[in-house]
Parts: sequence; structure tokens; C-alpha cells
Amino acid sequence: MTWNYTGQTALVTGASSGIGKAFAEQLARTGCHLILVARSRDRLEQLAYELKTSYGVEVHVITADLADPTSVDHLAKELTDRQLTIDILVNNAGFGTMGAFHQLSPERLMQEIQLNVASLTALTHLCLGPMLVSSRGVVINVASMTAFQPAPYMAVYGATKAYVLSFTEALWAEYQSRGVRIVALCPGETKSSFHTVSGTDELTSKRMEPEDVVHAAFQAVDRNKSNKIVGVRNYIMAQLPRLLPRTIVLQVVGSMFRPLLKKI
Repeated sequence: MTWNYTGQTALVTGASSGIGKAFAEQLARTGCHLILVARSRDRLEQLAYELKTSYGVEVHVITADLADPTSVDHLAKELTDRQLTIDILVNNAGFGTMGAFHQLSPERLMQEIQLNVASLTALTHLCLGPMLVSSRGVVINVASMTAFQPAPYMAVYGATKAYVLSFTEALWAEYQSRGVRIVALCPGETKSSFHTVSGTDELTSKRMEPEDVVHAAFQAVDRNKSNKIVGVRNYIMAQLPRLLPRTIVLQVVGSMFRPLLKKI
């Protein structure tokens, strides 16, 4: 069954650029109303204006830094004050840190865990209950290809995305018969500001278009899949940890990232 997004309301985090912006644009195209969340109010306001003008949907803007432990409470209050109900949740906001673990800022690592794990979990909990009451809803949690194996030199990022994959698949098993579609979206390298923030701009592999990643997510929702690996090549790569000794996989992944350390 093709999911009908028309007239629904979607909350998209990290909506100001990359995959989050593509989600907002494609959801608006279906007639879905939006709640856009990110740190940059100016970029969100501009995107909101464009989507309202182009598609005639309602677009609400809420600025929040989800790396702040108090942010989800703030966001929940905003939703209550504006009397907004969430039918679709896209947990897209996230960032990565790259480098030798002992040299990275502990404060930055805690922010990474807060954003990628704690805030994602809290937002899912906030939105899932009402979805279950109405027996209808969608939760898309953006994981990564790094969810399938440890990532030397991006150790915390890989661990957070492994959490997102495991957490989301477990929820899918709990609620698949309750009318809520829950998907862990696992893209490979995608064109976005993520690589500038994480220090992986020098990676030479071909990057996917955000729109293709979003299209794959919608396909997964339609098919009620627990996870979606985007791209045939990425699907094959995700199977390697099952076929090769883990030490070999770790050596391969480490060799990909190690040369970049000199450029950070």
C-alpha cells in the first residue's frame, strides 16, 4: 500500500540542508504539512517560505539545537503551545567527529551522542505514543552505512549509528502490527554539509543525491521495511561484515579514514 502523506503533518529535524531539506521538499510536494527543526532560523524561514509558496502547505519553523540536552523538552513545549500533532517523524539531524579518539574534544563527543542517540530516542518516544493511539504514523530514523561495522577514526559516530539501526529495528518488531511504519534509513555518502563538519570532505567515493535517499525512504515506508540500505553497492558492502572476519573489515575501514587524519 502506498502511504498517503496528503494532509498529514511531518516533523523533520536537520531540515535546513542535505537529506533533511530534501525530505521537507518532497513531503511538501505530496501535500504534507511540515514542522521544520534546525539551528539556523534564517535558512529554515527561507525554506518555509519557498515550500508554502510552491505547494500551499502549512510550514512551522522551530529553532533548536538538539545537541543540547534541554532541547527536546523545549521542542515538546513548542508543539503543545502551537497545538501541533505529529503524524510523521523524520529524525535526520546528526553529525560526526573524525580523528584519533584520544585527541577529540570530550565535550564535542558528548554533543554527538546527545544529538545522534539521546535526542533521537526522546523525539521518537514523544511522537510514537500519539501515533499508536491513532493507529497510524511514520517514523524514519536516519542511520548510516557505518551502522553495520565499527568505524575506526569515527568511532563514536559509527557507534551512534549502530544504536540507531538496532533501536529502530527493535521498534519495528514491537509495533509493525499497530499501524505505524518505522524505518531505519541507511544511506552511504550523500551530498550534504555533513562531510565539512566531520572532516571527511576528502573522501573520493561518489556521493548520492539527497533526493535519491529520500525516494528510497518512501519506498521502504510503502513496503513496511524495518531498514533501507540505499543503493546496490552499499547493500553489498553492508553484507561484508557477515562474510569476512571482523578484523579484516576493521582494517579495510580504518585504511579508508586513516589518510584523512593528516588533513584535519
